[in-house]
Amino acid sequence: MLSPIQNSFTVKVPRFLICLYGIALAFSLQSADALTLVENGVANAPIVIFKDAPPKTRVTADELAEYFEKVTGVKPEIVEGVPSPLPDNAIWIGYQPALDKLFPDTDFDFQKPEEILISANLNHLVIAGRDRWDPDHLTVQGIDEAIEGKQNEYGTANAVYHFIQEYLGVRWIWPGDLGEDIIKKETISFEPFEFRYAPQIRGRGGMFNYSQLSNRGYGKSQDWTRLQRLQLCSLEIGGGHGFGDWWERYHETHPDIFALQPDGTRSGHPSPRNAKLCQSNPEVWDLWLEDVKHQLEEDPTQFIFNGSPNDGWSSGHCVCDDCRAWDHPDGEPRLMHWHHYREERPALSDRHVTFANKLAEKLKQPYPDKDYYVAMLSYGHSRPGPVEARPADNVIMVVVANFFGRTHLVDRGSTWGTTYRDQFDQWGKVAPHIMWRPNTGSPAGWQQGLPDLSVHQTVEDFHFIAERNCLGLYIDSVFEHWATHGPHYYAMAQLAWNPSLTADQILTDYYDRGFGPAADEVRAYYETIENARMEFAKDRIHGSGIEDFPALYNEDLLARAEAHLDAAEKLTSGADSKFAERVEFVRVGCNYTKLVIENISLMSGYWSQPDDTVAEKVRSNWNAIEKTISSHPYAINFGPVRPITPRMLGLHPDHPNPKWKVKPKKSDPNDLDQN
Repeated sequence: MLSPIQNSFTVKVPRFLICLYGIALAFSLQSADALTLVENGVANAPIVIFKDAPPKTRVTADELAEYFEKVTGVKPEIVEGVPSPLPDNAIWIGYQPALDKLFPDTDFDFQKPEEILISANLNHLVIAGRDRWDPDHLTVQGIDEAIEGKQNEYGTANAVYHFIQEYLGVRWIWPGDLGEDIIKKETISFEPFEFRYAPQIRGRGGMFNYSQLSNRGYGKSQDWTRLQRLQLCSLEIGGGHGFGDWWERYHETHPDIFALQPDGTRSGHPSPRNAKLCQSNPEVWDLWLEDVKHQLEEDPTQFIFNGSPNDGWSSGHCVCDDCRAWDHPDGEPRLMHWHHYREERPALSDRHVTFANKLAEKLKQPYPDKDYYVAMLSYGHSRPGPVEARPADNVIMVVVANFFGRTHLVDRGSTWGTTYRDQFDQWGKVAPHIMWRPNTGSPAGWQQGLPDLSVHQTVEDFHFIAERNCLGLYIDSVFEHWATHGPHYYAMAQLAWNPSLTADQILTDYYDRGFGPAADEVRAYYETIENARMEFAKDRIHGSGIEDFPALYNEDLLARAEAHLDAAEKLTSGADSKFAERVEFVRVGCNYTKLVIENISLMSGYWSQPDDTVAEKVRSNWNAIEKTISSHPYAINFGPVRPITPRMLGLHPDHPNPKWKVKPKKSDPNDLDQN
């Protein structure tokens, strides 16, 4: 079996073949040397899907037929298995042996992970990809609910979504009907061609964490992430820590597996959930492997297993001689904490790589023929690149490098003043498999749903991580606020599938397709805010307090930005009504921003001197926010920005912020933010 990671690659094909906006093959004119699938409202080719296709692949055949109907007005017939007799023309979904004769010069032996193929000759079109699944385990338990139709690779499904975007010309600007953009065609015809591609970034689902498979937290964009080729990815790597329940499970029966503290105890400092381990103790490795075996009993489709130390990154690390022997003396000095004691010690990068390698070696023993991997966070005191230790081939380094939207941010634990971006670069040079897992922070209100935009910088950062062979993404706190972050999210999605795209390619298409005659003005609206945000965040790269945001989103900036929306609204007069509706959707984000900023300003002095008039105005603003959002459910995701959530505390007279030393009301124990 081929390693699903070691064979990852990006196909080197001419840019025009994979560019979102310049594919020359998409709608070729009908000719005698072309395959015509639909002509003047008549479907000339059924859709044929391979027999016993897994559920999520089978669904794509239905979706393809629906999009043919949306584009052309006609819906092709769907056939399962090989029709008898063979039709003169057909659209084949997924590989089946009949294709070997129909496409004698085409290689269907997919050697690369997630590889897709779209090929047309004068009679047939094939849309296929590398599919991997276990027919006995198509239903597995996911994060919040069971996953029906689980596959390890969804090549054919993603090939279909690629075809719908690139060859039928459909765009999903944001989730929901208003965000879907269709260009009507009476005829769809292709001259013979062959297109192959395999995405480099194979862990894409965690980028929109709340809308990945089975996650029903704050997510509202599950269909959108699937259509954007994000959700059905082949690397499911979380961004969390691996031993949060070990103190509760083992501190009485296996006390020696926990970190030795300077006072000679193994107390679990700093807390039970963040207790550190004695990583050099072989008993830890054995217990970890037992957990892996139990996980495989529950879900045999897993192949990545977490070995990452618990959080509380500066505290409680083991001081035993064997663990300290794994630290390299030339590692960056880092200040570490224990109970009533602190000391500067070398970075833990070499230690954690050595620990991951021990687990990886242990994993190979019972499963020598399996492509199983250990996931290890580079986080806290293991953020610097290792001096001497090198991750094994079956270790994935998950680098928590917080340069998303904050490119020059210095690691706050660094004594050398090293930036997170430089640390990612260090790991990219030594790790065979690397994933980017940044915390976003909130430099200009990202957490509060404000237009904290760094679109052009994000494009550069995606290019940067791709050049360092990044194969996965997990981005913290993407809360799906489409009216304020729409172009940012869209760029992230397109880059995750194809990180070679430029900002202008992505954004020109986004604005032109989304806003038609108002494209330039809507782009100016967002970029006016983005430019101001980048200047504001330059001196606040470690983050801002919520009370700082009115300095950015001041009356002048919001007036200049909104003037572009006013101009955009006028330009949509007489055009397709969808463009005016989309401008109004964007305006919801502008109005939300104004109301939140007004509440911040009003509440800034309220807690020191409560005022009933202020409280009444703030409550009125919150009511206006809820009313506006309810009529545009994708514009702002209200769940993460309700006044009871930690990121909004203090912006409502009934929900004080604890930092103002006002006792908060008892919160709902079922609230996602409290758990």
